[in-house]
Parts: sequence; C-alpha cells; structure tokens
Amino acid sequence: MTKRILFVCMGNICRSPAGEAVMKRFAQEYGVDMEVDSAATQAFHVGELADPRMRSAAEARGYELTSRARVVTAADLDPKRFDLVLAMDSEIHAFLHGLRKGSKTHIRMFGDYLDDEWPNDVPDPYYGEEEGFGEVLDMLEEGCPLIMQTLAGEDIFEGEFDDI
Repeated sequence: MTKRILFVCMGNICRSPAGEAVMKRFAQEYGVDMEVDSAATQAFHVGELADPRMRSAAEARGYELTSRARVVTAADLDPKRFDLVLAMDSEIHAFLHGLRKGSKTHIRMFGDYLDDEWPNDVPDPYYGEEEGFGEVLDMLEEGCPLIMQTLAGEDIFEGEFDDI
C-alpha cells in the first residue's frame, strides 16, 4: 500500500523540496512504495525550482531537486490525501493546524523524528550562509529513514545498522 508524505516549509524552495528529494531516494533505495510531495505556506515562489544554493548542496550529495514550488491547500491536509504532513518548523506547524479543520494527528513536526541532539525546528537556510543548506540536508538524512520505517510498519532496514 502506497504511503503518502507531504513536506511543508515557508517558500517551498529550500527545506521542503530537499525533504522531498531525500525521502524519495531513501524510498527508492529500500523499495518502499511511497509518494512524496512538498509545498509552501506562502506563495512567494510558486512555479519556481528550488533555490540554486539548495540544488547545489543537494546535487553534491546525489539528490536532484526537480519539483516546482506550490502552496499547500486545505485538501492537502486531508488524511485521505497524505498519511503524514511534515512541518519544517513550529511556525509552519501552527499554520497547518490553523488551516486543517478536523483531525490533525497526521500533521507533525519533522523534528519529532530527530533525537535531542538536533533542534526541533529545521532552520531556514534562505537568508543564511552556504553551510546552512548542508545542515538542512544533514537533518533530513537523519530523520527520513525513521519516518520511512515508521510509515512502512516493518523493519525495512533489517541488518543494515547492526553492530559488527
């Protein structure tokens, strides 16, 4: 059964398209049937590709960011549309909760899938330095396998991380 995930950030040009690409690659590598999308809370960049700095940082790790920015809709937040909606920070999370009428248990913070060594919010690298884009990718690469395993409902990594 296909699992569907939506990553949401403010402009859909940095964090959420990177989350989409990282999750797609993990799903492909581990053979998990997954549909992944991304969206924005604001319409600043609708129709645009991801920020060139994020595309460059992602490409250096073997990810291709090909999606175009779009705005999240109330229909996107229906649990029948996406099994899991991941907000990149607490402001986005609050926005999504305000937009969704009805059950909100499938709207979560990406940081919920990271241990305490990471910040709860995935920082927006847009106004920062180049290394911020790599830090976002670090967080995504850390959290996406746990999200995928949680949704798959089985031990998809059996034997992958066993100690020698």
